[in-house]
Order: sequence, then C-alpha cells, then structure tokens
Amino acid sequence: MKQICQLATLFTLLIAPAFAFSQETGQEGTIHGNFELNSQYYQEDSIIKAPKVPEKMRMNAYTNLVYTKGDFSAGIRYEAYLNPMLGYDSKYAGNGIAYRYASFKRGDLEVTVGNFYDQFGNGLVFRSYEEKTLGIDNSMDGIQVKYAPVKGVFLKGIYGNQRYYWAKSNGIMRGADAEFFLNDMFPSMEMWKTKLVIGGSIVSKYQKDDPTSKYIFPENVSATAVRMEVIRGRVHLSGEYAYIIYKPGEALFLNASYSRKGLGIVLAAKRIDNMNFRSDRMISGNPLTINYLPTITKQHTYSLAAVYPYASQANGEIGYYASMEYHIKKGSKLGGKYGTSTAVNFSHINAIDRQPINSETVVGKSGTLGYTSDFFKFGKEEYFQDFNVEVSHKFNMRWKGIFTFLNLAYNQSVIEGHQGAPMVYANVAVADITYILNEKNAVRVELQGLTTKQDKGDWAMILAEYTIAPKWFVSAMDMYNYGNELKEEQLHYYLFSAGYTKGSNRISLAYGRQRQGILCVGGVCRAVPASNGFQLSITSTF
Repeated sequence: MKQICQLATLFTLLIAPAFAFSQETGQEGTIHGNFELNSQYYQEDSIIKAPKVPEKMRMNAYTNLVYTKGDFSAGIRYEAYLNPMLGYDSKYAGNGIAYRYASFKRGDLEVTVGNFYDQFGNGLVFRSYEEKTLGIDNSMDGIQVKYAPVKGVFLKGIYGNQRYYWAKSNGIMRGADAEFFLNDMFPSMEMWKTKLVIGGSIVSKYQKDDPTSKYIFPENVSATAVRMEVIRGRVHLSGEYAYIIYKPGEALFLNASYSRKGLGIVLAAKRIDNMNFRSDRMISGNPLTINYLPTITKQHTYSLAAVYPYASQANGEIGYYASMEYHIKKGSKLGGKYGTSTAVNFSHINAIDRQPINSETVVGKSGTLGYTSDFFKFGKEEYFQDFNVEVSHKFNMRWKGIFTFLNLAYNQSVIEGHQGAPMVYANVAVADITYILNEKNAVRVELQGLTTKQDKGDWAMILAEYTIAPKWFVSAMDMYNYGNELKEEQLHYYLFSAGYTKGSNRISLAYGRQRQGILCVGGVCRAVPASNGFQLSITSTF
C-alpha cells in the first residue's frame, strides 16, 4: 500500500502543473500506458535439473503511466519482482517506482529531466536502453537536452547516472552528440540526388578512484565516435568508427544496402577491440554497459535455430555479413501462382589478430598492453559462422509454408565461456506449414531438426498450433534431445499453452519444461536455467 501511495503521489506531482495549465486554456491532456505481468509456478524436476524454488511462484511485472499535453509529457513506471523469475538477477528483487520523468519542448529545444533512454549513432559509444527479455535496463537518471539550432543540425546532450537494479551507478556520465544533414544545411545541395549525413559523439565517465585498490585507474575515461551516411537512390552506405582512450579500444561498423522491387541486398562488416565501456569499472556481465556492440548475425526465432546464438565479444572480434532477399514473380515456374520469397544469409566472425609487442610480452597477460593488432587481419580462431536459406511459398488459398536450413559453427569456449569445450558444428532444418480451414480457423505445424556430433547431440521438435482468429489459440510442443550420448539425458521438453486476446488485452497460460541454455537479443545474452511449471502472462495497453 505504501508503494502505491508513493506512486500516486509522484504521478500527481508530475502532472499537476500541466493539468492546471490545461484548465486555464481549456485544453485537455491525455493519460495512456500499459501493463505486463509474467509469472511462473515452479515445480522441482530433477530429471532436467530444474532447481527447487522456495517461493513456488515468482513474478516480474510493471506498469507505465504517461501523461501528455501538447509539448509536455510526464511518466512513471512501477515495477515488481516478487521474487525475480529464474534467469533474472536476484538484485532485481523488490518493488517500487523505477522510472520517472518530465519532458517539455519549446520551439527547437527539448528538455527531459529524470529517467530517459537514448542512443548516439549505432550505439558504439553510448546506448541507454531496456530489454526486459534479457533483464537489461540501464536507463539514465539525470538531464537530457535536444536542440535543433538551424535547419539540418541536431544536437543532443546527456548528464547523469545509469540505473543499477534499484540503485544508481557509481560513475557519472556526460555526453554530447551532433548530427548534420548537409543537404538541408546548404541550399546548393538541396537538389542533389546524393544525400549526405555526418555525425560525431563524445562520452565521458567519471568514477572516483578506489584508494584501497592495488591498481591505479584513471578517474575520467572518454570515448569518441564519428559516423557518415550516404544515400543515393536505391543505395544506402553508412559507417561509424569509435575509440576509447584508456587501454585504447576501437570499433568499426560498416553497412551497405541496395533495394528495388523484389530484391534487397545487405552487406556489413565490423571490428571490435577492447570496447568494454562501463560506468562502474568493477562490474561485469550485462549491467552498467555504456555502449552497445550490435551483432551482424541473423537473429533466429525458431527454437532449434536459436539454440546456438551469437554474443558480441567486446574484447575483440572481426567479421562480415551478407544477405540477399529475392521475390520470384507470380506466374513463373519457380514462383508459382502466388510467387515465392527467398532469403540467403551468411555471417562469419573470428578473433582479431593479436601479436606480442616484443619477445618478452605474452599476449593476453594482465597488467600490460599485451599485444599489437593488424586492423584488417583476421585472427586464427573462429568464433561463429552461420549460413542459412529461407524459402516462403503459398501453394494455394489454404496451404502455405516457410522452409529454412542453417549450417552453423559455434565456439562454445568463447561465446559461453566453457573453457575447453569443443567447437560445435550443426545443421538445422525447419518446416513451418499453415493450413487455413476458413476465415477464422487455421492450423500451423512446425517440424524442426538439429544434428550435431558435438555438445548434446541431435534434437527434434514438433509444434502444433490451432488458432481461432482473432481471439484464441492453443498449442502443444515437444522438443526431444534424442541424440544425447547420455541415455538419461535423452529428454523431452514439452510445453502446452493457450491464449486469449480481446482488444488490447492478452492473456496466456502455459505448462511445461524449459531447457537450460542462453537467450540472445541483438548480440547481448543471458543464461536461461532449466525450469518446469505453469506460466502466466498478461499484457494490456490503454
């Protein structure tokens, strides 16, 4: 009750000035928001090594309330982790107001005080964001200013601390970003077919040195980045380079794309060396990361295709990515009556080249710079490779399918930190087939298979889903590790689920097993423990 009263009081204080102003002018503000709850009742399952959960039931929930009126907005978010669901850090345990802000805009100036999220460029030197599926929330608490002084010029400034669960980071962050749309700035360039955008960022972190530490760290560490974007017709080119001054770190991200009707091509490359940039030097893992290192690998959504996801390696990686999507025309032999969509992706990532500084230096030894590196040279150790093909085809008015094949190479030792683990080479095949019974009823079946001689061996999965549009669905799934060398671990991971949707409200209930593994979104990952039990999910927006 105390937390609810605090929430109501704070929200009232935030919106009271704007509400009074709306009464004077006759204008009305609006309130909107959303609610989400995820809860699980856990059952001990020694067969899959699911741990015993003392509380039996755990819950992650939050609600956002946002008030807007003209150029003013204010909001709060109440969160409750009672206790955090398995796989989320126990430091989230508790409940309270975790996010609150007020923002206004006057002409070309916009100011936000309180909590906010932002990103400079691709995020190589700064990205404050939230990803609830990974348990990440490094929101800023301070001041954010955005200003557009003249046409084509956009400036941003930030100052504050990052969120650290229910506290704040020890480090203070300051940053600025500028972006210039040259065609808008100079009248002589307005009619150019080629559009040019350049930008730059600087971010600085201050953290008081620890006098009790045997190491001497600089209290101020900064990072800078420059970027450029070129657009001409169907061609889009972009690149960003970032540099950290302490134990010099650097990152380069390049992207090129071409698109026309029925065809899309994307090429990307990146190199990262020592880009672990945090607002607290003593923290490891996902919390308090100042920057974001985007992956250039495809993020797979099918269960077995996502068994071996890639996590960006801040200490060093180099790689490239190529993707082509092509739509085969209707009426052709391959396209058939409705046409066929195809997609081919390839990504390859290695360690960076590392050479000792001199004959007395050991590469990787702590306390020294440790190595030199040829910027464009690939190291010998392979981290990850993914070649995949996807074909989508509609056979007739009732039948359609998506067929996928993947060939993967996955370095467990580097990506998961399992020293000495073998390199995994795997093939994955997926058939996703939908049969439409009538306007409201449809049946979808997924057939998936994964084969590998390493790790836990071969897997098979089947999922059947029945949908009554637009409100109901029921599904049943079984994932079977039939190829495991250990007979006692040739296990079935079953899951039964049902859901109901009405308007902006959605409720789903599931029961079954969750295998142990890792979950990745955009190259950032967290460990997912084995579990068994009932799962409840409720979402609503208003």
